[in-house]
Amino acid sequence: MVYSYNFRSSLRWSPVKVDRGLVLYTVHFKTGAFNQWDEMNCTRITQTECNFPQLLNERRWTIILRVRAELGQMVSDWAESDPFVAERNTTIGPPKVNNVIVNSDSLLVSVIPPFGSELGDFLQYHVSYWENSTSTTKKETKTSNTLFKIINLKELTLYCFKVQVEFVIQPDLQKLGLQSVPECYRTTVSVGLFLMWRYHNTIKYWSQPPFKIPSHFEEYLKDPSMPVLEALENCAEEDPCDSLSIVYNGERSQECDGSAEGKAHSHSNSGESGLT
Repeated sequence: MVYSYNFRSSLRWSPVKVDRGLVLYTVHFKTGAFNQWDEMNCTRITQTECNFPQLLNERRWTIILRVRAELGQMVSDWAESDPFVAERNTTIGPPKVNNVIVNSDSLLVSVIPPFGSELGDFLQYHVSYWENSTSTTKKETKTSNTLFKIINLKELTLYCFKVQVEFVIQPDLQKLGLQSVPECYRTTVSVGLFLMWRYHNTIKYWSQPPFKIPSHFEEYLKDPSMPVLEALENCAEEDPCDSLSIVYNGERSQECDGSAEGKAHSHSNSGESGLT
């Protein structure tokens, strides 16, 4: 039978069992357009597999193969394969996940096609993803780009996804490939929440109103030599009313003493004048 994976094809067959001797195999091919058998570089080989030559890698060709066995002078009949068309009969493998960038609400996925593209090829990627929890609900999306984003995800949640290629042969004929192995990634936390968590102590400190020194202490700290301090110290040591009273009375006492001395001097002069 023909075994074909991602358009790399070969003919495989079961070995002929014999007690003695070496069995040799020969393979021929023909196309649907030309009813003529040709050799395939697999003439009198011991292996039970023959790879298609580059000539037969045309995806739309219809190819028929035949193989026979030889043991010494004995030759078997030809055994023919069913018609083979690569674009219809090949098995398409899963794409390769090349890179995944994880965000708080999305996964940015880059994939590599399972086979080299040819002119006119059109591939679509079926992406199924789900939250890796007790829920088995899966969501699906489709894209023709090898770089796509899975969006609307929850933060700090484990998500898994699989990718499958759809090879569009004709508008009404498509061929699905194999699904990739599930890959799982945990989404991150948003930048705003991360910064709040990382610097919560700083934010808490700056969000509180600072302690403010009373204005009269602040003025003193700016200039300790101001007379305000002396007034505050005098008020703490003496009675401000007595101090003011004493200062006032002292001035009056001096005035009274000066007036008395003037009167006495005047009286003395008048006395002396009378005795003489």
